Amino acid sequence: MATTETKNTTEHVEGANDLTESLTVARQEDAADHKISKLDAFKKDKRAVLWCLFIVWTSLLVSFESNASGNVIGIPQFRQDFGSFFNGDFVLDAKWQSAFTAAPTASFAIGALTCGSISDTIGRKYTVMGGILGSFVTITMEMVATTNGLFFAGKFLNGFVVGLLAAVSPTYLGEIVPLALRGLLTAMIAFAYALGPLTAAIIVNSTGTKTNAWAYRAVFCAQYGFCVIAAIFAPFMPESPWWLVSKGRDEKALKSIRSLGCNTDIEALRKLAVIKVTLEEVRRETDGATYMECFRVSNLRRTMISIAPLTIQALGGVIFIAGYFVYYAQLAGYSSAASFTLYVIFQIMSMAGNVASWFVIDRVGRRNLTMYGTAALMVLLMLAGGLATAGQKPAIKGVISMMMIYAFVYNSTIGATGYTILTEIATSRLRVKTIAIGIALQNIIYMVLGFVLPYLFNPNYLNLGAKISFIFGGFSVLSIAYLYFNQPETTGRSYEELDSMFAAKVPARMFKEYITEVNMEISADTKGEDAI
Repeated sequence: MATTETKNTTEHVEGANDLTESLTVARQEDAADHKISKLDAFKKDKRAVLWCLFIVWTSLLVSFESNASGNVIGIPQFRQDFGSFFNGDFVLDAKWQSAFTAAPTASFAIGALTCGSISDTIGRKYTVMGGILGSFVTITMEMVATTNGLFFAGKFLNGFVVGLLAAVSPTYLGEIVPLALRGLLTAMIAFAYALGPLTAAIIVNSTGTKTNAWAYRAVFCAQYGFCVIAAIFAPFMPESPWWLVSKGRDEKALKSIRSLGCNTDIEALRKLAVIKVTLEEVRRETDGATYMECFRVSNLRRTMISIAPLTIQALGGVIFIAGYFVYYAQLAGYSSAASFTLYVIFQIMSMAGNVASWFVIDRVGRRNLTMYGTAALMVLLMLAGGLATAGQKPAIKGVISMMMIYAFVYNSTIGATGYTILTEIATSRLRVKTIAIGIALQNIIYMVLGFVLPYLFNPNYLNLGAKISFIFGGFSVLSIAYLYFNQPETTGRSYEELDSMFAAKVPARMFKEYITEVNMEISADTKGEDAI
């Protein structure tokens, strides 16, 4: 028995070229992947799952840094060291305050866009390693800074570095994640984006009252912890087999597939066949792998569908809800300490919402969870705007309640599905560039809103307060209409299936029922098993 298996394995290895070029083999492997349950996928692909979790860990670097600057500006000792004395208190000059918050957002977008070319040239692994190394350098600049100029340089460069990581991390995860676990593990990126702010807020609350530089340096020092753990494991991460195949390095791709948990040569060769067939089909549809190719007629639909949820996130008011929560809690009569406690609860609600998404993202589906989640957020925004119009403290407390519920609903719906859709709908050959465009566009919107919101909100300007929710509610109405007509259901679809469905121009609302050749393969196998 063992001799026969060894002989078969040898024959398969010798016939690798024929096997990897076989469309039939690719579809058989694709059909087999569809039959695996989540639990079986965890058992079978443990190493791939662990590397996916490692990539989620690197996303903590992104979320922590993105929130650290906003937190340290509120620390009195930071304003004393980097600001000036005015009217009995230390204040940070408006130009530096804007620079410390807006400039990293801009460099984040630049880093994300640059990642497309860098990652396609040197690979996913070395891009991640470069991002981690860059984080050490830029965090050190922030740590030792005693002037506004050096601190700004550190923030600006760190924004670029985490922009790289923000684009390459979901790309790598999407290329190695088992099909059965794709929804769950890509949604965990959003969990990291909720955990980072909570960690930063807890540290600031613990050290922010100190009367020396460690009041704010402790925040940056904590980032070393994330970096050190990431740096320990990064050199051992397997390179993406999808990237290796795209560069014609099939032998290294096979080695990478084995490193990700394939137990036999046959299984590794079959997975390689899936990658080669999928990339070849995409290559027929695309002329190259440039950013312009993302907007070519044959790819434009996929690009728009991929990046739309992140854009809808930005236009749905999340930056207002999260950014003005503490201020509104204080308007409602809560003390500073109580306001912070409520903010911690707010972040816990966010994480609880994301955990809830793990159990529904495949059961309910990407389309329904995104569309109905946006509809629920629209209702909450309108209710918050209505309560804000009343202007009384009980009504303001009602606004706080709506914000709390918003945090849970957002993270259990579009807050989680946005990264899943971004990762799985993008064309395999253009995945990293499509993800970069989505992340960059979202951060550009955040940057614009960061400048505009104070003028809409503050009493000395338009003084809209939480009535701003009506504006975001209006955007949500438009978003729901877009999602209804354009968002396809992609749950359980392999990359090969998605490529064939988009090539066939299947309407968005027919994706769920559409029968692909892989579905027919599964049906044939099932009938054969029943006959036996």
